[in-house]
Formats: sequence, structure tokens, C-alpha cells
Amino acid sequence: MIRFGYALFTAFLIGSLTACGSGQPPTPRGAENVAVNRYLWAASLDVLSFLPVQSADPFTGVITTGFGTPPGSNRAYRATVQVTDPAMDARSLNLALQTRNGPVALETQRAIEDAILSRARQLRIADGAL
Repeated sequence: MIRFGYALFTAFLIGSLTACGSGQPPTPRGAENVAVNRYLWAASLDVLSFLPVQSADPFTGVITTGFGTPPGSNRAYRATVQVTDPAMDARSLNLALQTRNGPVALETQRAIEDAILSRARQLRIADGAL
């Protein structure tokens, strides 16, 4: 009787394990949709290098910084950048910039966005990807 129970348990265990495996490692949830433009990502980190990076996740495309003061300024800024698409396009870049007193002027934010886009173009040209 014990042998029968052991054999039944072994058969159940083997059946369970073979049903679980598909021969391929599991794909992390959402990993097939993850794609950000590497030039926009690198340019964002480069242009905002005066800010301390709190978190940077290349899979979601989000960079979060703490407060930092740019050279030649006395105002502290912090930023959140999101690169949303693999295309090197201004629409792929979302930037939220603020000071300790609140959001910055639209012109300031636009200037930072332009600096990131220009740096991304420089990196792409230097990489020979044109």
C-alpha cells in the first residue's frame, strides 16, 4: 500500500512539473513592450548630469532626480524624465521640471527639452546611426 502511494505521488509530481515547463524561460510581464530610444535616454542623463539621479529604469524609460543646482545658477531644480518610445522624436520625450517653489517657466522647460534633443542628435551622429 505504501509503495502504491509513493508511486502515485511520484507520478503526480512528474506530471505537475512537466505541465509547468514550456522549455523557455518565462518572459517578465510587459518586457515585450519595453523599448526606449537609447539616444534620448543617454542625452537625458548627460544634460541633467548636474542633478543627483534617484532612480533610473531603462525598461520603463523613467529617470527621477533629486534637487541640484546647475553651474552658474543659484536655483535648485529637480526633474522627472520619461522616454516613451523607441523613435527619436520630440513626442517620445516627456520632461517635468520644478524648483523648490513649484513648476518652472515653460521657456525653461522647453530649453532643457531642446538641449536633450540636440544632445541625442549629436550622440546618434557620433554613433554613425544616420
